[in-house]
Amino acid sequence: MKIVRMKAGDDIAYGVADTEGVVVYKGSPFVAWEPTETVVPWPSVSLLSPVIPTKVLCVGKNYEDHVDEMGGEIPEEPLIFMKPATAVIGQNAAVIHPRTSKEVHHEAELAVVISRPARNISAEDASLYIFGYTAANDVTARDLQKKDAQWTRAKGFDTFCPLGPAIETELDPLERLAVICRVNGEVRQAGFTSDMIFGVAEILEYITAFTTLLPGDVVLTGTPAGASKVEPGDVMEVEIDGIGTLTNRLVSP
Repeated sequence: MKIVRMKAGDDIAYGVADTEGVVVYKGSPFVAWEPTETVVPWPSVSLLSPVIPTKVLCVGKNYEDHVDEMGGEIPEEPLIFMKPATAVIGQNAAVIHPRTSKEVHHEAELAVVISRPARNISAEDASLYIFGYTAANDVTARDLQKKDAQWTRAKGFDTFCPLGPAIETELDPLERLAVICRVNGEVRQAGFTSDMIFGVAEILEYITAFTTLLPGDVVLTGTPAGASKVEPGDVMEVEIDGIGTLTNRLVSP
């Protein structure tokens, strides 16, 4: 099932993607919801970020080839950083190039959406807390990342966390799912979820040992090699098998 959050006219609602359009649901999939008889045809649908998280936690250096291109060593345990909720945008929304950066990079990633409060969970039970998966672009001001002692500023600008286009509830990241990023149609990144150093279950166990994940929170799982500079006007596409393609354009401030 592909779950979307959309705007149709003046209304914002969750729904389920169908061939003809979106079946509108009442309520939220994280609390209580039920289908209506309304189907909004695709030409009338404007997709939003599929979820509004309280926080976004991310894993750095989780693909060996990306570690190689960035320099440094493979971490012994997941390297965690955060993006603020204000960084989240959805399908076709503009990513704003900060005035303070001269080197913005794309980073295609698989994102995990949490279904219920998760604290001190085991890797064996992790699937019980996963609502589904979506695509993410961990946009990064690389020059600021290199300059600062930590990554908050470089990763946390408004619009630096595109998510979408939908949450796929039936997906297995242990399968060899392709993670691809194209810039203006040119492939820049091409990896597979099976190449992650730390798997989804292991990541969730590690994170929930120090913080509680709430329904709708999002965990980004790292990016494969090929992260590269983008310029205002460039169109970034993150495609993940089984989820779809997340598209965003970088624009001048």
